[in-house]
Amino acid sequence: MKPYKFEPFLKTTIWGGYQIAPFKGIYTAQPNIGESWEISGVQGHESIAVERGLVDDVDVGMNLTQLIDKYKGLLVGQKVYKRFGNKFPLLVKFIDSRQDLSVQVHPDDKLAMERHGCQGKTEMWYVIKSDVGSKIYAGLSKSITPEDYEQLVAPLSSPEGDTIDRPHDSKTIVAPSGAVGGASLLDVLATHEAHEGDLYFLPAGRLHAIGAGNFLAEIQQTSDITYRVYDFGRKDAHGNPRELHIEQAKDAIDYQVWPEYRTSYDSTKPTSQLINCPYFVVHRVVVQVAQQVDFHCDSFVIVVCLWGEANINGVHIRQGETILVPACENVLYIFGNATFLTATM
Repeated sequence: MKPYKFEPFLKTTIWGGYQIAPFKGIYTAQPNIGESWEISGVQGHESIAVERGLVDDVDVGMNLTQLIDKYKGLLVGQKVYKRFGNKFPLLVKFIDSRQDLSVQVHPDDKLAMERHGCQGKTEMWYVIKSDVGSKIYAGLSKSITPEDYEQLVAPLSSPEGDTIDRPHDSKTIVAPSGAVGGASLLDVLATHEAHEGDLYFLPAGRLHAIGAGNFLAEIQQTSDITYRVYDFGRKDAHGNPRELHIEQAKDAIDYQVWPEYRTSYDSTKPTSQLINCPYFVVHRVVVQVAQQVDFHCDSFVIVVCLWGEANINGVHIRQGETILVPACENVLYIFGNATFLTATM
């Protein structure tokens, strides 16, 4: 079973930019592309298999859910199939933020199942490139209580607090005043200067926002549940304020302050483990000529090409492309000069 390529789902957003299509080497007149869903099992947006160099490939045109139903553990791994069935457990994206994204939080598995009948959303960001002065917002800089949250978020939910007139590509979130001591939730949101190669792990419950001027790869649980806390007074396509979920977010937020929100890793190694959590294991792989990579796991391998081009198990991949390597053939034989992210279960 050769690796699969899929048609990306390009998503126009009010905060999206213009870098995704050139990065992927494709032409489109679609404006403001904020996200490219590279591999998705989200209902209604399941990835569609495309040509991968096989003669009379009967799998071309099938979606990811159909492929899992056809091949089961051979494709995703026996343990993965037993746990998730035909539902693919990960969602992989490229994100281009011309404007700040909303300040938001995602519920954990328990809360998401109670409220929405689905799993929660733990994710990670790898910064591919960023403009000078761009920010990443992740976690809290000061410990607060749920009661503090209600007071701090008050100016964000009021008509006056959520209508800031600000440049569309501002590199710093501006906090409205009006809560206790003139502060708001944005004043206790931890702010980080963004740099190429930065890594952020975002467990469910962590408040976060991608600042303007960032281009990154995101790997997450298959879930599209997001609670917006603040959105700068932006309007949707119909001119209406985008919905906030301030009350829902209250029970989802992790109010603890952590010592470090940026995740460190050894960038000098050809293969470096970036994240190892119950939902995914992510590595950074750098190949200059040839390399064999075996993660010794009963799982599919997602390979995201960040730079360069190579041949992996008989399939050509270049910058901006993503492939799914079946679990039954998950030792990677790589020939080329490229940098990748890989994700397994």
